[in-house]
Amino acid sequence: MCNCTLTATATDCRSGKGPRTEVASQTQGAFSLLQETHVQPHSAELPAFRSLLRLHGLRCTPGRLRILALFRDSECHLSTAEASAQLGRTGDAVHPTTVYRTLETLTAAGLVHAVPGPGPTRYGRTGEPHHHTVCQDCGHVGTVATTLLREAMARIEQLTGLRPDSSEALLVYGRCARCTK
Repeated sequence: MCNCTLTATATDCRSGKGPRTEVASQTQGAFSLLQETHVQPHSAELPAFRSLLRLHGLRCTPGRLRILALFRDSECHLSTAEASAQLGRTGDAVHPTTVYRTLETLTAAGLVHAVPGPGPTRYGRTGEPHHHTVCQDCGHVGTVATTLLREAMARIEQLTGLRPDSSEALLVYGRCARCTK
């Protein structure tokens, strides 16, 4: 379970749908806009969240805004239950079913990514390309910068003839330090 805390919340969106735009090339850095604006509750910069949703052809709802704020501020990969619990602790309760559906929608849009593993799927924000380590015992998900595994990926290609897709994450399963004690 992640020990991250959430410090920002979001409010309702007053305007309607934005234009449906094809944004595949912009997905990789989608959260950089949010990270640069340091959105606080009820702030004037909240339109950055709304713009991001509209840019991906999504409706702007209070639940989506709160979940985007949660993942913008979180350094952890969270399951739907963990995301729902963190939102509840901050007074921004969102029904667990809404959290699940919203995470599936945001994953399909490329705003968050899913990491399968033992136990529940965990979700993390999309940003700089990275790979994942997944503990087979507790399900903890860690991140490894893509640049740190370039040699390993080249060696995989050399040994197997398979060229790993650089746009996809490599999942490395094992046991974390806590579980090997």
